Amino acid sequence: MSTGLPAPALLSLDHISLSFDGVRAIADLSFDVAQGSICSLIGPNGAGKSSLLNVINGVYAPQQGTVRFAGHAYRRMNAYRTAHAGIARTFQNIALFRRMSVLDNVLTGRSLHRRSTWLEQTFGVGRAKRDDALQREQVDAVIDALDLARYRSTPVGTLSYGLQKRVELARALAAEPRLLLLDEPMAGMNAAEKREMVRFIADANARLGVTIVLIEHDIGVVMDVSDHVVVLDYGRKIADGTPDDVRADPAVLAAYLGTRH
Repeated sequence: MSTGLPAPALLSLDHISLSFDGVRAIADLSFDVAQGSICSLIGPNGAGKSSLLNVINGVYAPQQGTVRFAGHAYRRMNAYRTAHAGIARTFQNIALFRRMSVLDNVLTGRSLHRRSTWLEQTFGVGRAKRDDALQREQVDAVIDALDLARYRSTPVGTLSYGLQKRVELARALAAEPRLLLLDEPMAGMNAAEKREMVRFIADANARLGVTIVLIEHDIGVVMDVSDHVVVLDYGRKIADGTPDDVRADPAVLAAYLGTRH
């Protein structure tokens, strides 16, 4: 039975500021992301959205502020620690191994879940065979869920752009993250590919309970898929609320749509 209480925050950003050579990318930014929710970050190009994802997963260290994830506060993280903590990431530009198959690319997302040592894997002894079978079983389940089974043995570089973006999502999900950061996962896609990707993202959130922070420029997609929307403009938060609240906010209309009030 639902208690009617809001879900606890899985991720909290507290007064985050980030500058590069004196140029402010993020300015005193704070907001929470509820566990199990889909939170979208929107705003004009250069608003600081990708920089913020880089702070969350430890690529950048903010000059000020604290990131709190799963109850633990971090002043400084790195990508290795965030991966161990349960944060996975996709990027604006596809970062796959083009000559490797779909299966082998998605398997790279399971590296933190392996139990056999490097020596056992190299010589195929000890726990290696059992470990390989388990990792392939987990990966095949993700490949099936994202409707990629027919491409399982296909080199990624031969696939269409939309399919490669889907493989990248599969690799991130294979890591079994608690928090998934998606940096423009639908950029460059046609309408049909976008619909498919929205379905896969929503399904991962609903079936797997993965909390998602999403950067997306298609406002129709944002309003359809999000529980929570944060709007940035020149590194500052100008709106934070439900899609309906954000849609009606005059500051959002002025900054994002170019209107004046």
